[in-house]
Amino acid sequence: MHRQSLPFDTFSILFTLKSCTHLRNLPLVRHLHSHLLKIGFDSHVYVATSLLHAYVVASFDDACALFDEMPERNTVTWNTMVSGYSKLGDVEKARNVFERMPVRDVASWSAMIAGYISNGLWENGLMLFREMLLLEELKPDQVTLCSIFVGFARMGSTGLLLGKSVHGFTVKNGWELNAELGTVLVDMYAKCGFLKSASHVFKFMQDRNVVSWTALICGSAQHGYGNETLSIFDMMRQAGVRPNELTFTGVLTACAQAGLVEEGHGYFKMIERYGLKPTIQHYGCMVDMFGKAGLLGEAYDVIKTMRLKPNIVIWGSFLSSCKLHKQFEMAERVFDQVMEIVKPENDGGVYTLISDLYVLSGKWDDAERSEVIGVAETGSGKTAAFVLPMLTYITRLPPITEENEADGPYAVVMAPTRELAQQIEDEIVKFAHYLGIKVVSIVGSQSIEEQGCEVVIATPGRLINCLEVHYAVLNQCNYVVT
Repeated sequence: MHRQSLPFDTFSILFTLKSCTHLRNLPLVRHLHSHLLKIGFDSHVYVATSLLHAYVVASFDDACALFDEMPERNTVTWNTMVSGYSKLGDVEKARNVFERMPVRDVASWSAMIAGYISNGLWENGLMLFREMLLLEELKPDQVTLCSIFVGFARMGSTGLLLGKSVHGFTVKNGWELNAELGTVLVDMYAKCGFLKSASHVFKFMQDRNVVSWTALICGSAQHGYGNETLSIFDMMRQAGVRPNELTFTGVLTACAQAGLVEEGHGYFKMIERYGLKPTIQHYGCMVDMFGKAGLLGEAYDVIKTMRLKPNIVIWGSFLSSCKLHKQFEMAERVFDQVMEIVKPENDGGVYTLISDLYVLSGKWDDAERSEVIGVAETGSGKTAAFVLPMLTYITRLPPITEENEADGPYAVVMAPTRELAQQIEDEIVKFAHYLGIKVVSIVGSQSIEEQGCEVVIATPGRLINCLEVHYAVLNQCNYVVT
């Protein structure tokens, strides 16, 4: 059109912007923006709003600049900015834009409610939904209710009660149970454990897609209905609906929880027959399934042959199975590989798991202990990463003899918080037999001398508060561990 000098109208420009938005190509959007400035369409409110949406997708900073410069804004313009801030996770700014709106429609309320729900602020979304019904006297549409049902699914028993009430609202008003509304209802009931209600809604759905079937499958699998999950999956295939990756995740989860090893292995092979590639979640389900069944060799083979690099979740599942079935030798094979990817600031539980395996094996000597503890970084904020280096230090202290025996405790361990002090005590008590420690205590109002402690754990504040009681004894201790 431009080369042939044909005149542009708003429709051609709007369709051009709409077709370019999904490309997320910022240079292209800026090029179109500059062309609109030349031909004088930049002030047209519908064109400017469509351009704003393109910028929200490609570059939100540019979208904010355009929004501030727009001479005229309609409700869709404001809604676009509310959704944009919500997608960035900045719900406060989204609410600020929402409050500044001169006029709000149902879509405005839906956008703000969806923003709260998608960012995990379910109670805020519910309160806004109530405000919409009571103050504005607006009737919610399907978009609003779909967002609300997603929030209800994550609120437990309270969400279920409210969800039933809103479900009744849709039935009373004769709403059509289409694929979108039916799917969120199935998902809500299934996640709350009401599988009969989920199945009832599913049967009355006029249209069912792969998302609908997957919601019912994953909900059944989540609550341990293994055979029922596989039956639903077979019905899905008979209906001619092709499963997706998430569908197979639900099926394999059901097999792992129900101990259906042969079936799970068959469904795993089926993934590629549908033209899909196994994901890290699929491999994790297989490792969990074999591990729970005591087939640790098969679980290890899955890890060795998987096309993706195993993550800490998969290694943790494998080590948990080794602990469950008391297979220390199998766990020992992978310790080096686990230590290469474990991060103390995120994976403190893995250190505890490995140390538990050493204790269960009865192999708590210096070489093996240092293998676990050597990679733990103090100050990470995680219990195991903080405790294990302390255990190493304590176990390397010379034993108590007549020559070095003191009147006070053998060692004082300093912890930054009361919670961590309690966890340190739990860990030291667990290893007390191997460390030769008889009595461990956290500093309190009772005298240490009266308690007869060999290892004392204290927080700085607690120690200062009880200094008069403990000073004389602490002054005579052998070692201080910080």
